[in-house]
Amino acid sequence: MGDRMAFRFDSGATWLNLLATRGTHFGEHPVERMPTVGRLVEWLDAVELRPVRKVSAADLELAWELREALRPVALATVDGVPPDSAQVKALGRFLDGESVSLKVTDRLVRTPPATATDALGRIARQAVDHLTGPEREFLSVCPEHDCRGVFSDPSGRRRWCPNPACATRGRVRAHRARKAQSE
Repeated sequence: MGDRMAFRFDSGATWLNLLATRGTHFGEHPVERMPTVGRLVEWLDAVELRPVRKVSAADLELAWELREALRPVALATVDGVPPDSAQVKALGRFLDGESVSLKVTDRLVRTPPATATDALGRIARQAVDHLTGPEREFLSVCPEHDCRGVFSDPSGRRRWCPNPACATRGRVRAHRARKAQSE
């Protein structure tokens, strides 16, 4: 599987990594990294949220729906503007559901979600906590017009999302602009 299809787990939170399952979202050729139920299961495994029950095509549709409900709310939060009420309502429907129980083995662990819907609910709750709490101040958006990926940057020093392609394109463009000015 090519690098373009590889999952990204470097955005700073599970819900931000869910946003990254669709690359170059605003470009002419977006990259869907989670096109199948199998890929959704792989992603849920990687974020330790694989449900007990089998994941279905309807669950994949719900995962896409959550991702695309989160994106505009996150971008509005970073831009410091109120999100559209319809977007908030779309996100809100994921917040109902099971509660998380914890157990102790050799470490503190949460019980696996019963269904993919429950897993998506946990992700939605994490996102809402992040978007409404003090950590929202650490959210940044990649300036690349085709990316606009949201990521957490507690250091305040990142200019681009964790995708190396965005930083490379941005640096090359800046270098060419400086070179053109000096000529």
